[in-house]
Amino acid sequence: MSKNISYKDAAEFFRTHDNYYILIHQNPDGDAVGSGFGLCFALRLLGKKANVMCSDPIPEKYSYILKDYEPQKFNHKTTVSTDLPDVKLLGKGLSGYSDFIELALDHHKSNTGFADLTVQDPAASSACEVLYEILSEGEIPISKETALCIYTGIATDTGCFKYECTTPRCHIIAAKLIEQYMLPIGRINRILFDIKSTEKMKFEQKVISEMQVLLDGKCAVITINHSDMEKCGVTEQDTEGVASLPMQVQGIEVGVTLREKEENRYKVSMRSAEIVDCSEICRRFGGGGHTRAAGCIIEGDADQVRMKILAAVAPILGIDLWLA
Repeated sequence: MSKNISYKDAAEFFRTHDNYYILIHQNPDGDAVGSGFGLCFALRLLGKKANVMCSDPIPEKYSYILKDYEPQKFNHKTTVSTDLPDVKLLGKGLSGYSDFIELALDHHKSNTGFADLTVQDPAASSACEVLYEILSEGEIPISKETALCIYTGIATDTGCFKYECTTPRCHIIAAKLIEQYMLPIGRINRILFDIKSTEKMKFEQKVISEMQVLLDGKCAVITINHSDMEKCGVTEQDTEGVASLPMQVQGIEVGVTLREKEENRYKVSMRSAEIVDCSEICRRFGGGGHTRAAGCIIEGDADQVRMKILAAVAPILGIDLWLA
């Protein structure tokens, strides 16, 4: 059973340990990248050795963070994780570390308590917000590199400060970082939220044109198969952000994206507006996440997976699935 510790206790842990592997989840997003590399830069500033570990390549859009990072050589002693609610999300490449994580830094309410120690703050917008509080309360120096990482995680997990998880606290943290470190947020936000390749634009056009609007117009479903990605010339990295597209349709309460992982196995990403707790539904299928954004893996073909999700969502919306 994991022991929950305070921000100051976490800072003390970082001061008294060394030679870190920092694990982040597969298919890394801005918060995973930001919290993982932000912690790495902070630890190195303390004179510690640290590397970030991920089963998948870091998306090209975060290259402005990676330009300041080079892996170090050392004998590994300490294993920690950031923005990881469940060790199942480590991916095959890091699964061997599942039972050896000493400290988890997280903001997901669905965290399974896999680490010996956990710093968990579900009220935080992001794992990067948790990291900021640890460094601040523990009086650990923050470099411009770490500040850039923390801003990235907060901005991406709040959807550029528009999602429900946005709070006065995360606005204040972002403002402090921008002012103190003169972060080029115009350029960063354009990279994070505006720029897309021609291939990704065509891919999004395709999935939008094939989107299904179901359950009396309250649920929109996008299905992505390997063949779709091959035809459009996109990779898994290019699917980041697609899960938010269904929520742009007027009247939609729940947006569902089904992405084929392998034959008869789909990654489900859920988003909701006000009524549906995505985390609760995904937890039924072995996943989890946030109230308004969560995910899971479901076995079956696309039609079977879609029906399983619809059957879970329909009663919450007060809809008879078989009459809708």
